[in-house]
Amino acid sequence: MSGVMKRMGMIFRAKANKALDRAEDPRETLDYSYQKQLELLQKVRRGVADVATSRKRLELQLNQLQGQSTKLEEQGRKALALGREDLAREALSRRAALQQQVTDLETQHTTLQGEEEKLTLAAQRLQSKVDAFRTKKETIKATYTAAQAQTRIGEAFSGISEEMGDVGMAIQRAEDKTAQLQARAGAIDELLASGALDDQSGMAKDDIAAELDRISGGTDVELELQRMKAELAGGSTQQQAIEGGTGEQQDAQPNLHKYDKQ
Repeated sequence: MSGVMKRMGMIFRAKANKALDRAEDPRETLDYSYQKQLELLQKVRRGVADVATSRKRLELQLNQLQGQSTKLEEQGRKALALGREDLAREALSRRAALQQQVTDLETQHTTLQGEEEKLTLAAQRLQSKVDAFRTKKETIKATYTAAQAQTRIGEAFSGISEEMGDVGMAIQRAEDKTAQLQARAGAIDELLASGALDDQSGMAKDDIAAELDRISGGTDVELELQRMKAELAGGSTQQQAIEGGTGEQQDAQPNLHKYDKQ
């Protein structure tokens, strides 16, 4: 059971890794890394500002303590000049306590100043790295975009891209359907011509009916032609007869005039 669970876990991780690899865009990853570096740089700068603020606060405290120390020293001098040695001793004692505080603050100030210098140098180095990464990031993104475009153009020309593959399949399906319809139409025409399929409209004729119609049509034409020839022939004979009769009458009239003269 443990082996099965390990195997299932491995398969799940492999599939998840493959899915993440397909979903990952190197340009988005680079932009995300650059954003994280900017956030880190901002934190370092805030750290430098915080250290500088602490250093400045110590400097103000030092100036204040040094001013108090100077004032106590002057007060001790005046008290000693007035013969008040006790007051002068008290003033010097307080000045010594303040001086110890000044020494401690100076030590802290030196430490903070060193930390500030280190953080400032680290911020400058990090800024240089961020600037270099930004330049490299943009270069890689431009190269990746150009390679992606070139790959898509190559796939489009070769017809192996997913979009062009879908277009090619659509064209192939259209051609197959067109060929199928043409074959079906040709087969139906052949079946209708052979009489294997009955025409429900009653308009189609088989070969015998078509031949009979052709012969009947030809016979009617021949009969009409013979009738027209007969009419023309009869008309010509009658015309000749009329013309012949007219000629005989003309010949007889001169003879009648001849008898009249006698």
